[in-house]
Amino acid sequence: MRSKNRLMDVRRAPFFAVAALGVTPCVCAQPGAHEIGTESPWRIGLAFGYGERTNPLVQSDNLPVLVDVDVAWYGDRWFFDNGDGGRTLIDHDRFTLNAIGRFNSDRVFFSMTDTEYVEIFSFAGTMPPEPIEVPDRDYAVEAGVELLSDGEWGFAQVSASHDVSDTHGGYELDFNFGRTFRQQRWFVEPSFGLSYKSADLNNYYWGVRPEESNLALAEYEAGAGVNVRAGISASYQLTPNWRFVTALRYERLNNEAAASPLAADGFVKSGFAGFSFRF
Repeated sequence: MRSKNRLMDVRRAPFFAVAALGVTPCVCAQPGAHEIGTESPWRIGLAFGYGERTNPLVQSDNLPVLVDVDVAWYGDRWFFDNGDGGRTLIDHDRFTLNAIGRFNSDRVFFSMTDTEYVEIFSFAGTMPPEPIEVPDRDYAVEAGVELLSDGEWGFAQVSASHDVSDTHGGYELDFNFGRTFRQQRWFVEPSFGLSYKSADLNNYYWGVRPEESNLALAEYEAGAGVNVRAGISASYQLTPNWRFVTALRYERLNNEAAASPLAADGFVKSGFAGFSFRF
């Protein structure tokens, strides 16, 4: 049972992913929750409050979150977690190895974009307005493996995934580390992570194709790069089912993405505060 518990603790710590934010306010397991035969494979919850995730794209709106639904199922081998699916390949006292499938998260920024026209000036006078229009990008289905480990030192998650939908044809390597501290009813969790994005992946989302470029939006080809992120989340247990949750996260985009004409900012800031209920 230890590997199954690790799968839930590391992938689900914290409990509410607040997926639209990329923020993970922690709601840690209650004492005795992992006793054999006492735990349901389902994890269903609701978080409501106010949260916002900045959008680094030009002519784009930030992503607000008022309500977030959390649904997951963990069996002995198979699991589903808010769009991520997988199967445990290796169980060990010290680590768990899973095969995973998921949607790439870079696409979320492209759902909140606008078009603005700008005037171009030259020695001959003002030229007709040119549009700054953020091109559309598709979700990519990625498959790979993840390695989970935890202990008194904290928890770590390492994953490698590749595009199997032939959307961008690239791959991503991800590392995340965190540790949960408990003081009576308070749970506090700082975390740190790195994401290496291949040139094909980076260029698909942040590059500007020749047919998409104009005088206001220059052609651009992005190479590989590493995103760096850090965050802290906290929760206070009000009742066995209710908690107050809050979280902050900062992610620095890799230099190739930040230098793109599509990027207005080289970072993403996220925050959330509210209440969560676990069914």
